[in-house]
Amino acid sequence: MENIVNSKAPLDPRRMGRMIDRLCTRYGSLSRFSIGRSLFGREIEALRFGRGEKEVLYVGAHHGMEWITSLVLLKFCEDLAKYHAAGRTLKNCDLAYLYDTKSILVVPMLNPDGVELQLNGPAEDLILRERLLRMNGDSADFSHWQANGRGVDLNHNYDALWREGKEHIARADGILGGGPTKYSGEFPESEPETRALCDFIRMRDIQLLLCLHSQGEEIYYEFGDDTPKKSRALAEVFARLTGYRAMRTEGSASFSGCKDWFIREFGRPGFTIEVGRGENPLPVKDMNAIYRKLLELLLIAPVL
Repeated sequence: MENIVNSKAPLDPRRMGRMIDRLCTRYGSLSRFSIGRSLFGREIEALRFGRGEKEVLYVGAHHGMEWITSLVLLKFCEDLAKYHAAGRTLKNCDLAYLYDTKSILVVPMLNPDGVELQLNGPAEDLILRERLLRMNGDSADFSHWQANGRGVDLNHNYDALWREGKEHIARADGILGGGPTKYSGEFPESEPETRALCDFIRMRDIQLLLCLHSQGEEIYYEFGDDTPKKSRALAEVFARLTGYRAMRTEGSASFSGCKDWFIREFGRPGFTIEVGRGENPLPVKDMNAIYRKLLELLLIAPVL
């Protein structure tokens, strides 16, 4: 049977929706739901594998150029469901046990508007088109666009040293308003995408969070004194499995990110996983190699 998820082309929101349709039609172990809508009204899609009490959450594509993380997560969902349906193990992982005892929740593309802008630019009939063009330096080339549809960098829009981060970025980068990257927004969770994710997490009992970004093959696990005691040990396990480096955050990456908020809010392990190497956006042909390196990490995280 032909794989549904492939690396033939970059993944925009419409193509992702079609893939999710096919995955959920083919595999009963995958359930589909929405955690909310983006600024432009797109569904923020999510998938669930498992019916266990322990929940872990994997999030991709906070940033427009990082759609390759969405492909990786969809490929993971497909392999979970495919091997489970066949009664086979995946990397020696008993998927029947995993399905019965854990729940893996996946938000493959938190920022569908940003991905759409990065890949296809603003539509001619988009109400905010002229504003977006101005924020993009009056250029129609959005190939380096990371932010959402309002020019807010979603991974700087969380309530974890948000004000300090905004001031640091203003000093270091001169960023004071909306644009392609690093603008923190008017207040924490000002954006519908971050608010939807935070509200979803607040309603659940998520034990561990993985946020996939690109690039650098690095694992970030700390948030100052709030860092859970076992986070470093887990990061070192993940590093051994992937060949990535467990790192401490520095500069603007030290503020207002999703894993920072999760650690501070819940006192549980959260990780930023920077996948692949090169220059964003990473080429789609890198997806399979990235996935192979990450697979054991994605499988073992729910059972640690």
